Amino acid sequence: MQGNHEQQAYDRGITIFSPDGRLYQVEYAREAVKRGSASVGVRTPEGVVLAADRRARSPLMEEESIEKIHGVDDHIALASAGHVADARKLIDFARRRAQVENLRYDESIGVETLTKAVTDHIQEYTQTGGARPFGVALLVGGVENGEPRLFETDPSGTPYEWQATAVGGGRDDIQSYLEDNYEDDLSLEDGIGLALEALAEASDDGLTASGVEMTAVPVDTEQVRPVEEETLAEHIEDRDLGGEDDA
Repeated sequence: MQGNHEQQAYDRGITIFSPDGRLYQVEYAREAVKRGSASVGVRTPEGVVLAADRRARSPLMEEESIEKIHGVDDHIALASAGHVADARKLIDFARRRAQVENLRYDESIGVETLTKAVTDHIQEYTQTGGARPFGVALLVGGVENGEPRLFETDPSGTPYEWQATAVGGGRDDIQSYLEDNYEDDLSLEDGIGLALEALAEASDDGLTASGVEMTAVPVDTEQVRPVEEETLAEHIEDRDLGGEDDA
């Protein structure tokens, strides 16, 4: 009981460290991320793939209204897991930051530069009284000067660069699958397939094309493009990842 009382004393304010150096509100924000549906990122020599589980909670909900992947600039996209409203605030911040770079320097913002701008913004909310951390993690994928880049943001405000990773529910299973099956020389099509296979690791019912959102950023065009539902359906069928269609 004494331990619980001590924790309650230190988790009331985001600016207060516990005696063992923990910020409980940041840890709670990470738990909020785990409760969100999964998003996956895969970097290949030919580009970056972002995929997200957007299955509706109810058959009455339009799956197209569930947005998990967003374009930030022509060459950068974000995928999220956690509180959707928090994600939207960070996406708006990222878009404004990208626009400022274009207007001020007449050039596109770098993927790493944008990621660190977002994580600096997130970090401010871990040491500001009267605020709370963002309960969301982002995957930032894009192409910079012909080089594909993939980053993750954490509710603490820390950026990480990855070859392949996941955020959200079922991350441990997805990450284990990616570590076992990722190869350095994957094509972009192989990256799409790997992202779907990894996403299926966190789904007991299999995947449907309408329940997955996916975006790719190819190196040859350096342009964000959505992966069409027909293409997703083909990959899901070829890899036997399907579940019962919602229809």
